[in-house]
Amino acid sequence: MGMSQSYGAGDERESIATIHRALDLGVTLLDTADVYGAGANEELVGRAIKDRRDRVVLATKFALADPDRRPRGDAAYVKQAVEASLRRLGTDHIDLYYQHRVDPTVPIEETVDAMAELVAEGKVRHLGLSEAGVATIRRAHAVHPITALQSEWSLWSRDIEAEVAPTCRELGIGIVPFSPLGRGFLTGRVTSVADFADDDVRRTLPRFAEENFARNTAIVDALRALAAERGVTAGQLALAWVHHRGEDVVPIPGTKRVKYLEENVAAADLRLSADELRAVEDAAPVVAGDRYPPEFLELSNR
Repeated sequence: MGMSQSYGAGDERESIATIHRALDLGVTLLDTADVYGAGANEELVGRAIKDRRDRVVLATKFALADPDRRPRGDAAYVKQAVEASLRRLGTDHIDLYYQHRVDPTVPIEETVDAMAELVAEGKVRHLGLSEAGVATIRRAHAVHPITALQSEWSLWSRDIEAEVAPTCRELGIGIVPFSPLGRGFLTGRVTSVADFADDDVRRTLPRFAEENFARNTAIVDALRALAAERGVTAGQLALAWVHHRGEDVVPIPGTKRVKYLEENVAAADLRLSADELRAVEDAAPVVAGDRYPPEFLELSNR
């Protein structure tokens, strides 16, 4: 996402180099969505993997591409959206196709049934949901197996642990945490909101608001101290904590630069003891501010 929107200007050459480096390092899952950059991100990913499609597990999403980004899940829209994504990605199939957000006006059974038709047609291999609640997950899974749930999960976003993650594990659904580094905050490289470009989405998020920013900085300070003991970065420690949530957890840290990609990949090999995991969790006992403004928060866990 960050290569095409939300985190300041992108650089196509660096973005494609980052994707290629990821594949060379053994990363196989690439995640995009039709709404990222109004389709531009799918086109970018398509160009990057054109000559190496067989090395990629390609995931994309639909449901938020309308001008007002109102979630849509009606069957006609599902079929329209997948054709547009296939065209932009330059491929004949999508490995993992997510509903980006649940449409409260359309029964989830209708949406998943339409998605299941795409599987039967060979256009999609596996189905996923994003930010779905327990009841929705169960109803969707009863129509067609759901392979993955993509939801926010990190040291400072742990609400899925109470009910959503256990439900996924009961049903055999993998968990794909987005923003596992707290939109960059947990890396310690964000020192002020003034660091952000004017169009950076983080300027609108409560946890980055001035009154919350300073309080949340204590989390990073504690992570830095723990990371120094292991000779790693705060971001690597925070990402390793997510990796340790289970073998069924595949976090997708975003970056648009090779340097930070390599740092993130190295975190996958960082092994933490039970005591170290507890210490990392203790670094973030309280988080100041919601993860989204109210209008976006209501689209989550639906």
